[in-house]
Amino acid sequence: VDRLRMAFFALKRNAAPGVDGLTWRYYEAGLEEHLQRLFAQVQSGAYRALPVRRQYIPKPDGKQRPLGIAALEDKIVQRAVVEVLNAIYEEDFLGFSYGFRPGRSQHDALDALATAITHTPVNWILDADLRSFFDSVSQSWLVRFI
Repeated sequence: VDRLRMAFFALKRNAAPGVDGLTWRYYEAGLEEHLQRLFAQVQSGAYRALPVRRQYIPKPDGKQRPLGIAALEDKIVQRAVVEVLNAIYEEDFLGFSYGFRPGRSQHDALDALATAITHTPVNWILDADLRSFFDSVSQSWLVRFI
């Protein structure tokens, strides 16, 4: 319950609600009861994530980028799980790994790259942007891999 509480307070207070319509402020009003129930559901295996609310954000090129908005309790559980997994796996990452790690951003990765290519002979650099990767990756393979 303590980890769920910490995860709740780490969430953005004014974030858009998911399909459940629950806001941070509403959930906070009955926080301890909500967290006790959520904890019991997670521990018993009864917890099931709700569908993600889909919004589309216009891009400069006229296309739209899909944005998934998770339900509040899903955000709480996801953040708590991230904390547990970070504690387990963070020590296994190499120093040059930057993606989605605590205290590391894309800006840190670019700084490291700039330092490396100015202090080391480099013959070529490959930059790849996998368009819609998570829309097309095999979810069953991804689950097996994890």
